[in-house]
Amino acid sequence: MFQRVSSRTSRVSLLRTRAAVITVGLGASVALGAGVAAAADAPSAAPAAGIVQAQSVVQAKAAKVTVVEQAKVQAAAKKAAAKKATAKKAAAKKKISWIDPVRKYTLTASFNQAGSLWHAKHSGQDFAVPSGTPVMAAHGGTVVKAGGNGGGDGPAYGNAIVIKHGGGTYSQYAHLSRIDVRVGQIVKTGQRIALSGDTGNTTGPHLHFEIRTTPNYGSAIDPVKFLRAKGVHV
Repeated sequence: MFQRVSSRTSRVSLLRTRAAVITVGLGASVALGAGVAAAADAPSAAPAAGIVQAQSVVQAKAAKVTVVEQAKVQAAAKKAAAKKATAKKAAAKKKISWIDPVRKYTLTASFNQAGSLWHAKHSGQDFAVPSGTPVMAAHGGTVVKAGGNGGGDGPAYGNAIVIKHGGGTYSQYAHLSRIDVRVGQIVKTGQRIALSGDTGNTTGPHLHFEIRTTPNYGSAIDPVKFLRAKGVHV
């Protein structure tokens, strides 16, 4: 009787021991599996963070390049606009490089007008202005005649000046009360060269103005038509 009970007790203890071992084993397996899973997940998080960081660096560089490129484009556009404005200004200046020889005038006797006042026909355009009105070079050039007796063209012109310009063009200013330049002097467009007057053959104070193809009398062309072709509003 005692042996049977003992044998039964031994069996129960053995079963309990086996159950405990299995339980411990299962727990270890679960723990080990969780560890393995955690170990498996841990490395994947690090590369993901690295990729995000790399993308951020690339995006930052791209943004920086974009800003630089935009600055270059804006600078190029600004330079082109400035160049265009300069060219436009130069063209405008070139277009109006000729000017009226006097300001605030009235046009009187015109080119090629017939009449008893002239030996033949009128050789220029008269600008009626008071004596002492500043007379300006209609265009830059070199003074080739200056003085009384029409600068050598005759007493009818009184005191006169002739300026040589480029392209075989000359301008003449006559009936002056005062001459402020000398032969050989270089003058600029708009520079004062004399004062208007009433010298020579006149019926009142005015400026007699001619455009010539030579420095001498007899080669005049229509000065008003010439100036208007140069952009001057006569």
